[in-house]
Amino acid sequence: MSPVQKYAIGAGAAVLLSLMIFGAGFVTLLVILGVVAAPVIGYLMLDPSQRERLKRSRKRGIGR
Repeated sequence: MSPVQKYAIGAGAAVLLSLMIFGAGFVTLLVILGVVAAPVIGYLMLDPSQRERLKRSRKRGIGR
């Protein structure tokens, strides 16, 4: 995992924790649903051939 990805995950966790502590419950729920739904929607927008290529790359691993 690259350092940029680590920082992004840390920043996302910090924002989520601050929303859970200080924000309204409904806003926190919307943020969590948005974080979960974004990759799912992105995957569903792929063509079938792109999905197959993604599945193959997952199976053999990146860089192999």
